Amino acid sequence: MRLHRLRITAFGPFAEPQEIDFDSLSGAGIFLLHGPTGAGKTSVLDAVCYALYGSVPGSRQAPGTSLRSDHAAGDTPTEVTLELTAGGRRLEITRRPEQDRPKKRGTGTTKDKAQSWLREYDREGAGEGGGEHWRALSRSHQEIGEEIEQLLGMSREQFCQVVLLPQGEFARFLRADEAARGRLLGRLFDTRRFAAVETLLGDRRRTAEAKVRAGDEQVLHTAQRLAQAAGDSADLRAWPLPRHQPGDPGLAEAIRAWAAVARSCARERLTVAEYALAAVEGRHAAAQRAAEEARELDRLQRRHAETTRRAALLAEAAPERERVRALLDRARRGALVAPALELRGAAAGAHMAAAHAETVARSVLPPQYAEAGTEQLATLEQGLRGDLGALGAARRAEQRSAEIRRERAHLERESRAAEEQQQETAEWLGRWDAARAGLAGRVDAAQQAATLAEQLAGKLEPARLHLHAAERRDAFEADAERARGELLTAREESTAAREHWLELKETRLRGIAAELAAALVAGEPCAVCGADEHPAPARPAPGHVDSAAEDAAHARFEQVEERRADVERRLAAARQARAEAAAAAGEATTAELRELASDLSTRHAAAHTAAAGLHAARERLDRAEREHAVRSADRLEAEVRAAGRATRREALDEEQASLETELAQVRGDAPSVAARAEVLEDRVRMVTSASAALRRAETTAARLKEADGQLADAAFKAGFDTIEEAADAVLPEYQRTGLQHRMDAWQAEEAMLADRRGEQDTAAAAALPPADPDAAAAYADRAAAKLRSAGSAVDASRVRCAELDRLSQQAERELRALGPLRQAYERVARLAGLTAGTSADNERKMRLEAYVLAARLEQVAAAATVRLLRMSGGRYTLVHSDAKASGRGRSGLGLHVVDAWTGSERDTATLSGGETFFASLALALGLADVVTDEAGGMRLDTLFIDEGFGSLDDQALDEVLDVLDSLRERDRSVGIVSHVADLRTRVQAQLEIVKQRGGSVVRHRTAAGTP
Repeated sequence: MRLHRLRITAFGPFAEPQEIDFDSLSGAGIFLLHGPTGAGKTSVLDAVCYALYGSVPGSRQAPGTSLRSDHAAGDTPTEVTLELTAGGRRLEITRRPEQDRPKKRGTGTTKDKAQSWLREYDREGAGEGGGEHWRALSRSHQEIGEEIEQLLGMSREQFCQVVLLPQGEFARFLRADEAARGRLLGRLFDTRRFAAVETLLGDRRRTAEAKVRAGDEQVLHTAQRLAQAAGDSADLRAWPLPRHQPGDPGLAEAIRAWAAVARSCARERLTVAEYALAAVEGRHAAAQRAAEEARELDRLQRRHAETTRRAALLAEAAPERERVRALLDRARRGALVAPALELRGAAAGAHMAAAHAETVARSVLPPQYAEAGTEQLATLEQGLRGDLGALGAARRAEQRSAEIRRERAHLERESRAAEEQQQETAEWLGRWDAARAGLAGRVDAAQQAATLAEQLAGKLEPARLHLHAAERRDAFEADAERARGELLTAREESTAAREHWLELKETRLRGIAAELAAALVAGEPCAVCGADEHPAPARPAPGHVDSAAEDAAHARFEQVEERRADVERRLAAARQARAEAAAAAGEATTAELRELASDLSTRHAAAHTAAAGLHAARERLDRAEREHAVRSADRLEAEVRAAGRATRREALDEEQASLETELAQVRGDAPSVAARAEVLEDRVRMVTSASAALRRAETTAARLKEADGQLADAAFKAGFDTIEEAADAVLPEYQRTGLQHRMDAWQAEEAMLADRRGEQDTAAAAALPPADPDAAAAYADRAAAKLRSAGSAVDASRVRCAELDRLSQQAERELRALGPLRQAYERVARLAGLTAGTSADNERKMRLEAYVLAARLEQVAAAATVRLLRMSGGRYTLVHSDAKASGRGRSGLGLHVVDAWTGSERDTATLSGGETFFASLALALGLADVVTDEAGGMRLDTLFIDEGFGSLDDQALDEVLDVLDSLRERDRSVGIVSHVADLRTRVQAQLEIVKQRGGSVVRHRTAAGTP
């Protein structure tokens, strides 16, 4: 990576645009960046870091701080542009932070979102056009950040340690303990995956331990169920269930042995219960047979008593039986006469009805025919029917006359309706021209409104999109404000949790001796001193903190820290979303955009409403034109129909006059032919009815005489002396049926009693003493209760045996399944202890992450020694030390210096100030090389070294500059940030930061002082 050009505007102390040409500064290999305190030397490095990563190092990016220059004019935007070459590609990055600017309209300020641009120099395009050609790549913060980090192969933290070498921090790195070194190296080399392996194994160990404990608890639960299923017995009271806890040794063997004893006891109890059941079943069967015999004897004795009682009742009913038998015999003879009686009654009724009808029919005849016979009435009927037939032709003529009158009235109605229609059509056609002009005007107005609605619709949608973006911009701004407040709270909670954890950890370390003493076992060597005797082990002091409390505090700290990181991510997401929404919304305020969208929407709605009537207006115009054509044609057709109606009326009038003359002759005195015909028809009906009534009366009289003779013959044959006696003997059907049923019941009762008198077992039972079925049933019930009790005991024993067998099998399955879980737990526990550095197999107590970092530190020490030997005149060498730390400290990240003059190896903290500068500079350069290789070999052609030269004498300063100058062999350039005045005469290329009242400025100078 090589820097070419940096342009700064309104950034930090720089109010006006400043440009730094790194290409001209890098030509000498080493260049000096100097200026008074507060002028802005560090701000130049911040600008480089901000251009690459969108943020500045350390606390300068803390909430509440601003990158904008307080000296800059309000309308001058803060902007940083950096040109660099990385991975063989020349890029230009431009970034603007979120900042306030004056509103273009009105007073006050508005907030501009953060913006970023990434462009790439297109050599092919530049060759074709004859000038520079930059090709835009992206304007997304996220895409640009990912692209730069992928090209450089390092994060912002790594870049600030590798490219912007902070000497003070590396001096502290030399003197730091191994934990502090581990944190720095972990950030630079990204060993999170190894820490994740440690965490994963720890989680798996806890998970496996929980599974084993859960398995033990399940086995103990099954054992308790075994005890419940076994119940209480003397044998089991002598052999109680062992009281074990999860994880106790011998748990499986104890449960298996107790389950075998419980099953054996249950089988013995089942055998005893089955023997008792067999004895009770025999006694119960005998009691059942005795109860059944008692019930049968009681039934036969009650049957004999019932037979005796019913025989006495049948003897008492003998007189009534004789009376009923006589009534039935007389009723059977009367039934032979009943048909003749019914026939005679029907004939008498028919004759009376016919005689009455004859009297009524004769009463309506003319007086001269009141006593006429059948032949006279027939002659009269024939004459009347002849007169009625002669009226047929006159009736048809009268009907035709009525039809003519109806048709004539219909023609009159049609004429009147046609005249009204013609008048209405004439009026409508007179208004046609004015109506057509009005309809055409409405069509034109609706067409103009439709055109306006289309124009407004094209403006309305963009206005709504801008308004929606502005509303989202305001919402995201509120989200960012809330997230900033939550972040402050989260950071406070994180700091408090960390301090609490460290305090507990320190308290535990102070009492670690007691904790180690608690693990001592008599006769076994101490893990600390190795002694087999422990005469005075330490005791826990009041308030001692154990590992569980420390782990809980550490877990709380990690939880709060994770929440803080989550809040930071949400804050960054809210800021990004607000910036994108602000870009989409433009510079106008939400109220302005809402007012514009509302105005456009109102106008569009009005135009759309007006345009909505275009189709209806066109339809009305088309219908009116079609109606005009139809009415014009109807007027001509109506004139033709009027002429036809006049001709038809004249023909009907002539035909009506001819028919009236003919009908006047036929009607006579009657008002009409129909009235004349109705009089003749009434006379025909009267004569016909009287003739029929006379014939029916004669017929019914003959039938009545015949029925009287048949009735007299039937009564004589049935044995009755008179017809009246025969009529009295006839009974209704229901009475005869009731009497017959009574006789049948007496006969059936007599037959049943005869059968019972022949039953020998009934007679034998009557001779025995009375039976007692209730006592026998009570004895059988007591035997059944004993049988049920014995059966329940057998069932309970069988269920107990089956349940014990099932639970024993379940316990055995659970014990077998627990074996692999216990093996897996032991295996993962060994691995977790080894990677966490707590296992006895890990002699140096090195965690996996520390082991990986130790290898990286060894590489860094080797790379740093190359330059340290030169700067120290071959005296000092940096070496990595993995010596075991004292106490509970972790090993593997020690750093020592070897003094070639004395041959001794000592801690880096023993170096003097100048020697510390040598070592820290060499360490920084070596670390830069190793991190570069770790990042994929990205070449770092531009480095910055911040301070540290003031502690060197002239000779040491020359040696350091020679080492830095040797970096040019790898085509590197080094920028030195320093206040040392002697460097201004030794370094030719210089970049001076001049502090002024209106803001700092940048000047390129040489060692001679010329700009």
